[in-house]
Amino acid sequence: MPAQSKFNPLAAFALALGLFLGLAILKFGNPVILDQKIIPPETLADYLTSFWPTHWAAWIGLPFAVVGWGLICRYQLFRAAPPARRGGDMEAKPLVSQTWLLWLLPLVWLGWQMISSTTSVDHSLTASTLPQFAGCVVVYLLGFCLMNRPPLMRWLLAGILAAFTVCLMEAVDQRLYEFPINHQNLEDGEKSQWTNLPPSMVLELKKENIIVTTNGMDIANPAIMAKFAKGRVYGTLVYPNALAGIILLLLPAAIAIAFNDTKKLKPFIRGAVIALTMGLGAVAFVFTGSKLGWLLAVAAGGLMLFRLNWPTRWKWLALAMVLTVGLGSFAVRFHHYFAAGATSAGARLDYWRAAVQTARDYPVLGTGPGTFQKPYARLKSPEAEMARLTHNDYLEQFCDSGLIGGLTYLAWIALALTTIGRRIWVRGDYLSVALFIGLLAWFVQGLGEFSLYIPALAWTAFTLLGCLAGLPANEFDKNPAKR
Repeated sequence: MPAQSKFNPLAAFALALGLFLGLAILKFGNPVILDQKIIPPETLADYLTSFWPTHWAAWIGLPFAVVGWGLICRYQLFRAAPPARRGGDMEAKPLVSQTWLLWLLPLVWLGWQMISSTTSVDHSLTASTLPQFAGCVVVYLLGFCLMNRPPLMRWLLAGILAAFTVCLMEAVDQRLYEFPINHQNLEDGEKSQWTNLPPSMVLELKKENIIVTTNGMDIANPAIMAKFAKGRVYGTLVYPNALAGIILLLLPAAIAIAFNDTKKLKPFIRGAVIALTMGLGAVAFVFTGSKLGWLLAVAAGGLMLFRLNWPTRWKWLALAMVLTVGLGSFAVRFHHYFAAGATSAGARLDYWRAAVQTARDYPVLGTGPGTFQKPYARLKSPEAEMARLTHNDYLEQFCDSGLIGGLTYLAWIALALTTIGRRIWVRGDYLSVALFIGLLAWFVQGLGEFSLYIPALAWTAFTLLGCLAGLPANEFDKNPAKR
């Protein structure tokens, strides 16, 4: 028998795709509808430190779609056996063996978005949104068709978790160093009427709206100063709740890997890895100040407890402790917010009311993908602030693309999560279960956020969703769960 090649194209593709998604976490953390407001980087420092225009993500991701389609044709449609190791554990299964609705529904949803776009009330917003939606479907199908094996999922996660670590470190740095220093510098600059800064820097700060002119005087933007004072971090993403979303999505998998893949290390090194993983994630999460995220984190922690190989009585006792500590600390942490009237929750209710009315007024095709801000400007309460997105991914589908668009998206996500849950909860390995818990928390957070419109979040989540949805049922017969 001829020697097998050491090069595995599926493993190489999984690693490359993971690195691309890692780049998205670091550079494409803005909603696509804000693309026109992002200033393209010009210098090397800008490329390293600034957001990149979100439409760049589609162009950078296009080669992955082309190469991925080639690999699907080779290993799926024509059923060619890929290079395998250890008994073929990286072999891809033919598409016909999968639940057909799991790949048909996203295609129908994307097709309906394109139909809805023909009657959009703002074609520029829709033109920015459609590539984002197409990217969600493409990476989902790549995960579903190609990355549906645990070894390949590990290659994929290498790049994702590396970028995730950088994002968490950036978030902690913001809270401990960047925000306090910037706050102090702006206070000092305002007191000295900006004579302590070079004129070129003052002009740049005015251009970025950090310095504003009021009553003929240049002052630090009060909104910016309030942001620094609150200290809510966002890492490499658009705002704190988005950072909470990526932590909910990826931290369970990072913790599972830290506990289970370090058993051969020395106890001190293993303990340090576990402590660093949990500590960095927990500290960054607390610094986000996300209220919905906090509740979802408590629920996710409770789910993870029931996968431990403990006596049932101990599991219930641990769950009671998690709920007591988690909900008690939530009440203490956010008591000022609720005492002030829970303003952000009230604002979301106004968004949702307008979205329901829009869906009722445009039941067939909606107003067009990504266009919620247009009807909301007309329907919002007089005292409400303007919003560009509904802060509910599911409801926005109904108002932007009508009843069919909303139902198709809802059916796709519900079917994928229930299928994955049935397959892996009892017999899945620790990594698959951790990824499922993260995905479940992320999609529930979509009831109050707009993560579907952020490439860093949505493309990562849908890739992992595809990986788990594509796992064949007989995978669990060969790989019993590590309870």
